[in-house]
Order: sequence, then C-alpha cells, then structure tokens
Amino acid sequence: MSGLPAATVRRLQKLPQVPSVWEGDRHSLSGRLRMGSQMSPGATEGECILWVDGIQGVVRAMEVVPLGSGIEPMVRTLILAMERPHSASPARPQKIIVRDREVQFFLRGVLHELDIKVECQPELPLIDEILQSFEDAHERIPPPLPAEYADLLTQKALTLWQDAPWDYLEDHQALAIELNHWDLDTLYVSVMGRLGMEYGVLFYRSLHSLKQFRQDAGQPDTPEEMEEAFLKQDCLYLTFQARHPDLNELPDLDLAELDPDEIEPNFGTIHPLEGLRSTVQEDEAAILTVALEALHRFLEQHHNKLEQDFQACQGRYRIPNPQSKNQTKESTLSVQVRALPDLAADLLELGEEESETTAHTLLRDDLVPEGAQLGLGVLPWTTVEALRLMGQLHPLPESKLVEGGEGLPVVIVRTSRPKAKQLIQNLQGEGGPQGICFNTGVDPFDGDRYDLEIVQTGNQDLHLFGEFPEDDPIHSMARKRWERRCRDTGGYCGLVVAMGVTSVRPELQMRHILALFEMQALNPTRLGLGPMVRISRQFHLP
Repeated sequence: MSGLPAATVRRLQKLPQVPSVWEGDRHSLSGRLRMGSQMSPGATEGECILWVDGIQGVVRAMEVVPLGSGIEPMVRTLILAMERPHSASPARPQKIIVRDREVQFFLRGVLHELDIKVECQPELPLIDEILQSFEDAHERIPPPLPAEYADLLTQKALTLWQDAPWDYLEDHQALAIELNHWDLDTLYVSVMGRLGMEYGVLFYRSLHSLKQFRQDAGQPDTPEEMEEAFLKQDCLYLTFQARHPDLNELPDLDLAELDPDEIEPNFGTIHPLEGLRSTVQEDEAAILTVALEALHRFLEQHHNKLEQDFQACQGRYRIPNPQSKNQTKESTLSVQVRALPDLAADLLELGEEESETTAHTLLRDDLVPEGAQLGLGVLPWTTVEALRLMGQLHPLPESKLVEGGEGLPVVIVRTSRPKAKQLIQNLQGEGGPQGICFNTGVDPFDGDRYDLEIVQTGNQDLHLFGEFPEDDPIHSMARKRWERRCRDTGGYCGLVVAMGVTSVRPELQMRHILALFEMQALNPTRLGLGPMVRISRQFHLP
C-alpha cells in the first residue's frame, strides 16, 4: 500500500483540525440513481461515496464512482471533504468512522501522519438517513412517460421514424393539427432533420410561439442567446437518439444510417415559464398519442403532394381517444391535419429584414473558372498549421475558430495553376470570402431543384460556387458531414484554392494548395435568402 505523497501530507497538515467526527461510507446505486458525472457513459451501476460531518450534520463531499473501483476513491473523496467541502470551511477532523473493517485498516495506514483517529462501527445513522433520503427522492421522481402510455407512445414514435418526414419537409414547412380537445385548439408542427443533425418533431401550442422562435433563432450571436430563444418556446417535442449511449457520443453519427431497432424516442415539453421538462404528464401523453397518429395518417395520404413544392392539402381522421376508458370521454376524436404553404413562406421570410438589399441582387456566377472541380472536404489541423506557417492561410479578422473535431471543413476549388492564381486575385479584389451557405434553387424551366453553394465576399456580393441536384445522395452525405464538422469548429470553415486539376493523382496534395481562406458557415435566413429561381445562367430571389 502506498501512502500519500509528502507534499500532500504537508498541505493537509496546514488545515486547522476541528473537534469533529466525520462518517464515511460507500453505497451501491442503480444506474437511475447516479448523481455525478465521474462514471463512464456506458456504466449502468455505481457507488456513491459520502463523507459527512456527524456533529454539524452536513455533507462535506460526495462522489459517484464505477462499481468495484477499490478503496482509493474513499481517500480521494476524504481529501476533497477536507480541502474543498460542499458547505463548510476547509478542515481536518479529529476522528472518522467507517462501516467496513478493511477500509478502516487502509485509512489508518494512509492517514497516520495527519493525526486523525479511524474507527469502525457497524451503524452510521447519519449516512443511513441521507442514503434513505436519496431512495425516497428517487421514488418520487415521475417516469419519463406515464406507465399506461409508455409502449403506445414509443410505438407511434417509431412509426413516425419509419415515415421519415424530414426526408422531404424543411423545418419552416409547417403543418396544423386541429385537436379542439385538452384545452388546445391547434398544434403547429415543425419537422426537424432535413440537415441530418437533429431528428424530431416540435408541436407548438400556439402560432405565436412558432413564429417567435423562428424570428429569435435567426438573430442570436452567442450560444447563450440561442439557449434563451430555445427556452422561450411553447411546445411538446419528440426527438430521437441512438439506443446505445456510446453511439450518441460520435460526432459524425447520422441516425438515419442506423437500423430502426437501434433508435429510441425521447419526449418532453418546453414552456417559457417552466423551461424544459423531459417528463410528460397524462394529458400531454394523450395529446402526443393523438397528434402522432394523425400526423402518420396524413403523411401516408399526402406525402407525394408534400414532396412536390409543399402543396396545400388536408385530411380529417377519426383517432381513438387514449382516455376513452373513462366513461365521460369520447371514444374517438375528429382530427384535421393541414399543410400550410402560406405560413411556410412567411416563416422563411422572417429573417429577411436585415438583408433587404441582398434580396434584390443577382447571384453572381463569374468567379469559379470554367472546368474547375468543386467538392467538400476536410483539412487536418496539421495541414492548416503548415499552411499558416507558409503564409497561405488568410484568416478572418477577430476569428473565433475552434480547433475541434478531425479538422477544418473546407470547400475545395481545384483548377489549373494560372486560373487558381487568378481566382485568388479576384477573391481578394472582392474583399475576400467571408462566409458560405447552402440554399435551395429552383429551375422553373424543367422543375429541377438544386442545393446551391453560395459564398459571400467582403463587398457583400453573393457568388454561386456550385450547384448540386437536391436528390444527389453523394452530395447529401458530404453536406451532412460538413454540417457536423462546422459545429465542431464553432461555425468556421475554409475555402481551398488549389491547382492540379489534371494531375494523375486525384487526391488533393498539400503542394497543390495555393491559398486557404477562412470563412464562416452562414445561415441563408440570416442573409435574407429564400428559394432562388434560375434566370438564364443566374439565380435570383423571386
């Protein structure tokens, strides 16, 4: 057994010794009772270590550790109780009492230089009382879903997962579910997941809340402001996550790539005065049950119209009332679901006030050289640093780039050396690239829809760098990876201008890169952009 380091002993000896007796113990907890974050995400059981002042009746330190961690965590938590207690002054006790004889012998050997007596007693009344209060508190915690709704709601949520409305609905393309029940007239539905980032459905309890969030979410400049806008919503929600906790930690995880049996739903509610609550009450569970069933039937009936430019359509359905076992309740409810294309257009326009001048300008298509290769990729941070040292990196002023994830997400323009040098010169003449966004483009002549890659330069002009068919699976997957990588870097990305378009080696080599411009990943709503219409070879807002 190794003792405390001499420096630690000297540091602890400087603490005042108080005439107090502390109790210490460890207690097994089920996975649902974990109270700390020291355990690994996949752990299902742990132990709670407690050190309490038996005279003052206060908890000085508490830690949760994985089951079977040995005796050493008892010492670590005791040192924490002495030096950084929860609600008392730093101090050394005169005596400590433990329940386990082996722990007593271990602590005697470790603490012999600190003048602390170590005793063993089979009963520790104060700790037993505290642990019992934990158990009682746990029993009072309501389950995420009422027991009679748990299986039913989970089944309906997984049915919606199979419907996958995010494959064709944007988050501004709202639906209305008219319930006229449970003190609710209409729920306004916003589908999340088009970008492959967060899959789910928001059921807004008022049109005002939906519009307010759309407006507020387009304006925050800081994470704190975004969180404030999020908590001001008034809605019920359904989100999805991987059933295995480790998968949810993967930065590039796309739930759509998992088997359906690897998906699990989460339900909850958000209210401006209550905040976020991840438990659902009985009436809320009933509302979600009926709304999900009505939404499923509507998607089955009208998904073709919804996929085709979000056409106006509606359906009325008789939905079983999950509370009908109560004799005073109706056995079925008449529920109408409608697509709201006019509202969708309004929601898309909410953020355009700040960029009215942009809305009337053409999207320029004169920067990218003819025959250039375009693509999305990632540069390792070592390559970014090397380019910085060589003077080929052009950072943004006051950059807040975070070197997170696997590297810097980049747009790659690859052409011949003379054209690459000319492109660099032209970009610098426009004030340098400042940001990039992806926006919908429509060709009215053949009805095709495109994902437009748009770069904004320092003079506020918008330039078309690439256009990709909206249903191109390769581009769709590349863009999903791009979105996730931009999150890891704090919303920053890059534009690579490279030569070697005719090279026999298709991979981009560092020697091919002539410039790397730092940019920000922009929201098209912040630029005042809605769907753009092709006129000749250019796109513009209608």
